[in-house]
Amino acid sequence: MAKPSFELRKNVAYANHDGVELTGDLYLPNGPGPFPLIVNVHGGYWRRGSRDTFQYWGPYLAERGYAGYTISYRLTKKGKSTFPGVVSDVRAAVQFMRGSANELRLDSGRIALWGNSAGAHLAAMVALAGESPLFKGAYPQDKFASVSSQVKVLIGTYGIYDLLAQWKYSQIQNPHDNLVESLLGASPMQNRKLYFDASPISYATLDNNKTAVFVIWGTEDDTVDCRSQSLEFLTALKQAEFQARPCVVHGAPHYWLSDPIDEPGSHSGFVAPRLIRFLQERL
Repeated sequence: MAKPSFELRKNVAYANHDGVELTGDLYLPNGPGPFPLIVNVHGGYWRRGSRDTFQYWGPYLAERGYAGYTISYRLTKKGKSTFPGVVSDVRAAVQFMRGSANELRLDSGRIALWGNSAGAHLAAMVALAGESPLFKGAYPQDKFASVSSQVKVLIGTYGIYDLLAQWKYSQIQNPHDNLVESLLGASPMQNRKLYFDASPISYATLDNNKTAVFVIWGTEDDTVDCRSQSLEFLTALKQAEFQARPCVVHGAPHYWLSDPIDEPGSHSGFVAPRLIRFLQERL
């Protein structure tokens, strides 16, 4: 039996925020390194989901020389918002990995963030706004609170990038339990600025364009509208002169990233070689 080409470390703690221990699973390639790192953020509309989303991607990327850290973060409950704290959770994971880079054989200058659905929202917020005053210094007790959370690459899969647009879409689907409103704790009619501050598209600006972005979406997604989310986000990125590339998965719905990569006809299998090529170029 072939020896695995990577080590899996389960439940590696990266921070404790407001009494909640935050952990992740680390996929670490064998060898001297230093290895580029991808911090993976699962989806689930900020309320559910698990690290299992990346159970196939963690090994796949580690076997190709990319370390992966798949994290958990604080989830919303009905009547209990988590913004902006949940962005600080993801930010802390990047800081922890960068601060621990030498002992983990990681390259602190080659870090990416990858999120799907609501996880793409959180990943994009940290990638584009992590160093803004809204999040910087929120948890000064973190071990690596003074370390930069900037990343070289952002990968977003069927993501949510404009919370006002998604709030409107959610009102059609589930008006009595709008999950965007649940995250933020207010409706747009109560606080429009909150929706602006919490939307990654607001940070698609010239001064943030050092981060390369790979935007993935499916054409048959009925949970997140790709036109008002991925396409608008991609347009804003290009207007601000980001190195941004789309990956359109024809016929794909929502929530397929956890499918086996080597399965015939797999949407993940379609994405895999294109993602590797982008990482080779940009990370």
